Amino acid sequence: MKLYYSPGACSLSPHIVLREAGLPFRLVLASTKTHQLADGTDYYTINPKGYVPLLELDDGQRLSEGPVIVQYIADQAPARQLAPAAGTMERYRLMEWLNFTTSELHKSFSPLFNPAMPEDAKALYRTRLLERFKWVDRQLEGRDYLMGTQFSVADAYLFTVAGWGKYVGVDISGLKHLGAYLGRVAARPAVQEALKAEGLLK
Repeated sequence: MKLYYSPGACSLSPHIVLREAGLPFRLVLASTKTHQLADGTDYYTINPKGYVPLLELDDGQRLSEGPVIVQYIADQAPARQLAPAAGTMERYRLMEWLNFTTSELHKSFSPLFNPAMPEDAKALYRTRLLERFKWVDRQLEGRDYLMGTQFSVADAYLFTVAGWGKYVGVDISGLKHLGAYLGRVAARPAVQEALKAEGLLK
């Protein structure tokens, strides 16, 4: 499989999951600024949406959208227990977390990375994000991971998105449950490997 990624972008989530799953894959750098690959290929010819992540399967099919990609990866390595079995209530709980992260957290960060967004509007998004993270912090009390004691694909996604706060002025340092949780996720060997491979960790 090939994972099209950009360092530190939301593609870090499926990158972590691929390593957690122990599946063979190749990373392909796709610049989110130039929309070109290292060999000069126009990334839009591969993914017309123009953004990462994109997972190319062994048979040539391509999957886009992070929450879908991570569930696909998890289902290829069920023994790793990165997602509950399809059709169970636990699987719907996992999807609940993935949807919350993509709609309430991920997309609320987008305006903060936009230089054209007025500062007063950015302030509103920062306030909204902090409120959402406070809610997450409360959910993590007494839990190792979002789903309880088992690391899941939802944790890879939340870890990735929460890491953006330091770049755009969303200070979550006072949220103790979330802080401890992010430390636990960061310490996982697969997460360390992914961060090093993307040049995010020396």
